[in-house]
Amino acid sequence: MDLTELKEQLDRIEAAALSQKNVLTLEEATRYIGISHSDMYKRTSNREIPHYKPRGKMVYFDRIEIENYLKQNPIATYEEIEQQAINHCVDTKRR
Repeated sequence: MDLTELKEQLDRIEAAALSQKNVLTLEEATRYIGISHSDMYKRTSNREIPHYKPRGKMVYFDRIEIENYLKQNPIATYEEIEQQAINHCVDTKRR
């Protein structure tokens, strides 16, 4: 096993471990969602992402809240758009 494969395997193990934790540190949260520390600091200071400071300094994140944050603004699939159009046409004809 070469170093690249070993790193990929460790990354998968780490991702699996993080998905089991409920409360994440700043470091864990940045790795979990794949952004830089500076981007995470910007999002917390702009109050864009839910976070907690129980003692006023250390920042913590709820994993489920992060997942909900990441799922904001879903993009409809072509099938969903087509179904919405069909529903709109049916509703319009009923009136």
